[in-house]
Amino acid sequence: MQELANLANGFAVAATLPNLGFMLIGITLGVLIGVLPGLGGANGIAILLPLTFGMNPTSAIIMLSCIYWGALFGGAITSILFNIPGEPWSVATTFDGHPMAQQGKAAQALTAAFTSSFVGALLAVVLITLLAPLLAQFALKFGPAEFFAVQLLTFCSFVGMSKEPAAKVLAAMMLGFALAAVGMDNVTGQLRMTFGHTELLKGFDFLIAVIGLFGIGEILLTMEEGLAFKGKSAKIRFGEVLETWKQMLRYWKTFLRSTAVGCWMGITPGGATPASFMSYGMARRFSKNPQGFGKGDVEGVIAPETAAHAAGTSALLPMLTLGIPGSPTAAVLLGGLLIWGLQPGPMLFVEQKDFVWGLIASMYLGNIVGLIVVLTTVPWWAAILRIPFAVIAPVIIVICAIGAYTVNSSMFDVWSMLVFGVLGYLFKKLKYPLAPLVLALVLGDMAEGSFRQAMLLSQGSLSIFWSNGLVGSIFGLAMLLLVWPLWGKAKELLRARERAAGG
Repeated sequence: MQELANLANGFAVAATLPNLGFMLIGITLGVLIGVLPGLGGANGIAILLPLTFGMNPTSAIIMLSCIYWGALFGGAITSILFNIPGEPWSVATTFDGHPMAQQGKAAQALTAAFTSSFVGALLAVVLITLLAPLLAQFALKFGPAEFFAVQLLTFCSFVGMSKEPAAKVLAAMMLGFALAAVGMDNVTGQLRMTFGHTELLKGFDFLIAVIGLFGIGEILLTMEEGLAFKGKSAKIRFGEVLETWKQMLRYWKTFLRSTAVGCWMGITPGGATPASFMSYGMARRFSKNPQGFGKGDVEGVIAPETAAHAAGTSALLPMLTLGIPGSPTAAVLLGGLLIWGLQPGPMLFVEQKDFVWGLIASMYLGNIVGLIVVLTTVPWWAAILRIPFAVIAPVIIVICAIGAYTVNSSMFDVWSMLVFGVLGYLFKKLKYPLAPLVLALVLGDMAEGSFRQAMLLSQGSLSIFWSNGLVGSIFGLAMLLLVWPLWGKAKELLRARERAAGG
């Protein structure tokens, strides 16, 4: 009851006219940031953070967090329309969202993505409101071994739940690990695979790789298919939105499952990107029609978008309660809190009740405002498909190049983007999955750091990974998922022998 009373007071703080105006501004800016490849929610907030220093801390954090929600919404737009993830967590959305757009279902795909994002965030905020103290205590139990176990679970779930051949998934993942290892070793300071190039000291930037693999790779593939740069009609009626909502009601289990995965990965913290991949894999595994995934199944849009928004929202919980950012964007917001003279931690809920609960209330209101904004502008985004691709392709290349350059203000990144584009084209031609490579590239460095810290703590003993029930259960589940394809093949062999014996 005390939490509900605090939340009611928070709504009184967040629902003032100026704060509602900041929400609208933040959502609009966030959608634009999410659409532009390479910018990202964290970078957008970092750029705009200095503008908020003269503002009231509550209004400032509301506007910045709404930029985050808007970026989460906007990342789905280019993923669905052009197969170019505007954000890292939107990669999994391309698997079914873009095929839907190619089939003339852009309105349904965008509506499903936006609605799923809203549902994932709403359920995550409800969870934060009701279970904040318990979840904060649970997050305190995580050390390097637990973090590595969660990251290993993400990798193994992709191997065990993917419909692609396990050998191809592992090969793509190994290449991703190799690319993630390029640069300076964070522990020893040694250089790895830089070959004398100072530009590689920091390794390959994840956003550069994603822009090249998906954006440039898609354009190269389209060019090979006969330069068939034709726009697609995208007539949208409000009835289509209602029809999509009715269709989505059938997937309530997917909503709940993806929200649970997203909240888990946001709080631990695993992040929105692995949450979206893991939820997509689970949705395909539990689907009655797994063959439809990758060909335009709306459930393949619902699962990653729900999980990404749930993870992005719940990542703010450890930042507020423990001062531990659960995502890059949360880290930027943490810097803002410190600049405003606010110390994140359990005492923040005691000393700054208006601020904390005003922020939580703004999560409810901000996502409602965000859903209204993006749904009312769906026709504008889908209308982009009417532009002939011969016109839009050069624009996409220029936007990708600008996005790649702005990450580090380096031409080397632009050339790297082009190299990754050729790699993405080759992967698609050889029918190797891109998702495992992308996943390993973004999580490889983090997993290596967690593993080495765990080894230092245990003095080289692997027993640390089953030293307690929490890490042991996560590690055991990861191993189970890793050998799952072998179990499936063993059952097929047994059935084949039984049929041969019976024949």
